[in-house]
Amino acid sequence: MFYMNLNKDRILIRVVMILVLIYCNKLIAQDMPNIILIMTDDQGWFDAGFNGNRTIKTPNLDMLAAKGVVLDRFYSASAVCSPTRASVVTGRNPYRIGIPKANSGHMKTQEITIAELVKQKGYATAHFGKWHLGIHTRKERDANRGGKGRHFKHYSVPSMHGYDEYFCTESKVPTYDPMISPVVYNEGESRKYGWSAIKKGEESKEYNTAYWVGNEEKVLKNLEGDDTKVIMDRLLPFIEKSVNTKKPFFTTVWPHTPHLPVVTSDYYKNKYYGMTNKQKLYYGCITAMDDQIGRLWKDLEDKGIADNTMIWFCSDNGPENNTPGSAGHLKGKKRSLHEGGLRTPAFVVWPAKIKGNKRMDFPAFTSDYLPTVLSVLNIEYPDNRPLDGIDLMPFIKQQKMKRSKPMGFRYDKQISWVNHKYKLITKDNGEKYELFDLLNDVSETKNIINTKPEVVKQMRKELDEWLISVEYSSKEKDY
Repeated sequence: MFYMNLNKDRILIRVVMILVLIYCNKLIAQDMPNIILIMTDDQGWFDAGFNGNRTIKTPNLDMLAAKGVVLDRFYSASAVCSPTRASVVTGRNPYRIGIPKANSGHMKTQEITIAELVKQKGYATAHFGKWHLGIHTRKERDANRGGKGRHFKHYSVPSMHGYDEYFCTESKVPTYDPMISPVVYNEGESRKYGWSAIKKGEESKEYNTAYWVGNEEKVLKNLEGDDTKVIMDRLLPFIEKSVNTKKPFFTTVWPHTPHLPVVTSDYYKNKYYGMTNKQKLYYGCITAMDDQIGRLWKDLEDKGIADNTMIWFCSDNGPENNTPGSAGHLKGKKRSLHEGGLRTPAFVVWPAKIKGNKRMDFPAFTSDYLPTVLSVLNIEYPDNRPLDGIDLMPFIKQQKMKRSKPMGFRYDKQISWVNHKYKLITKDNGEKYELFDLLNDVSETKNIINTKPEVVKQMRKELDEWLISVEYSSKEKDY
């Protein structure tokens, strides 16, 4: 009888322990934030109201920025799209990975991705929008590289890198009715720049790209209207499913807006009455995207999860040349390592943990996303390969105000090295350098390289060591 009671007590204790464990896990899951990394395409630093633009209407971005912390000095890791996207996914400089330019290389399975790491904590993961880190099909012509035999080795889709599901294109699409283009263009409109949304009865043709959701599986329905709405129509059901299964979610949401071709409906063009058609197309597509981001926030609020959702917003590089896109007072645009080519509109909002209505002027960039998310979730990076990013939370919570680890940038023949105060950058794409004091000369108007020899010496030493490290990684020696 004694042994029977003892066994019953042991069983009861085990049951209680299991119930406590389940309860604790539920509490932990509820405490873990949902994470959304939004990255627009070619949106300039000044292409948002929260950075002072009084022409472009971005009320929802402005509202979210006010709820969070605006990052006044936030950089893309490269001056073009694919490399920056690689930095978001890995926390590493894109040259380490073999993605130095757009439409080059692919995301390698040997890389450790942010999606793979958060899955350790039970997150549902998904990617929506542009991918640009590999082709989606070997069977048919698609976008820039898909379906052409010489690019087969670059087949690399999100599900190969920790994403449970995805809805994405290889590269750019029109920002309205993303699968079609006109047969005849109106005056001042073109296949390269963009056009007014095709009206009912007007002739159209395929744009020769597709949205993909699986291995050689493309989407054929619900692809009409604003492209960001098309994306949001897939993102919101993913969030719904995660909430219903009581799982926190992580998602990268990469709208194509305002990458060319910019296509806009009359509804959004009419919001910019009196402007040129070129301006109406560009500004209108940004406002259409802004409405969809407002739709996302409302959905989070309706579900009661907005407070514990951490949203990061930025662009993948500066504005395209010969467009109304603007970097404001900053020098350079897309493809330049000057501030206008790399600084992007950016903010982070997480109402449950971060006090809002602030602006922070410290250097940060897209490679910082992965280390920051790992810190928030208490995940240890499982390898000793070099990361280029750092944890941003001490800065955002104002526990620290100076970046100790400089940021390195490379694009084409350009190289730059940026610390808290100074930027060392190659001059005219050559071997000579310029030095700028970014705290006192954000527009990079005065080259002070001849007045700061000790600063230059130290920064050159750091830069050379970093370049050696990047070169080592690029030969796949990290794996």
